[in-house]
Amino acid sequence: MISFFFATLGSLFSVVNPFGAVPMYLTLTNDYNHSERSQTARRTALYFMMILVVFFFAGSVILEFFGISLNALRIAGGLIIVNSGYGLLNSKAERRRITHEIEEEAYTKEDISFTPMAMPMLSGPGSISLLIGLSAGQQGWERSTLIVGVVAVMALLVFITLYYAPLLFRLLGRAGLSALSRIMGFLVMAIGIQLLLFGLLSLIGDIWPQVEAMR
Repeated sequence: MISFFFATLGSLFSVVNPFGAVPMYLTLTNDYNHSERSQTARRTALYFMMILVVFFFAGSVILEFFGISLNALRIAGGLIIVNSGYGLLNSKAERRRITHEIEEEAYTKEDISFTPMAMPMLSGPGSISLLIGLSAGQQGWERSTLIVGVVAVMALLVFITLYYAPLLFRLLGRAGLSALSRIMGFLVMAIGIQLLLFGLLSLIGDIWPQVEAMR
């Protein structure tokens, strides 16, 4: 259980990559004082947790409603995660996360904690597809409780990262954060490829008996 907890946390942390959100967060909160930044970080972490927990518990319902198989979700999610990791490796983290239109809209909003910070910057398609895949693939309340605990810990790490964003930026600078994003990008690509291969192998395993029966 402990190994599963940390493996899931590592995967989610790599896909979310809160360090990649630091430059944009500082830009959007440039006029905020310390108290306003702290409140924004707290609300962002809370919204982040709520979004992922909702998608985790609604994962099976979403798949059944749209008639999507778990293997198809794994393949599509793997492709999205690989693409995100490739963007991080090429230092395109900001372009990957939000568009220019969303960024312009964010400057006019009083509260940026839900959008664009919590979604889509932190809880994007990659993390959501990862949680939905875990939801459909796990059985038993123990595993579900453990995954919710992972999301809660991840939300705490998001809060800590955003709370200390000015300090992190001063210590690491844009070059240091870019280097961290590249490292995360490599890990994210590995996670995406693993998810993609698992989905493909499971799909072949489901189809192969039917092919054998038709011979």
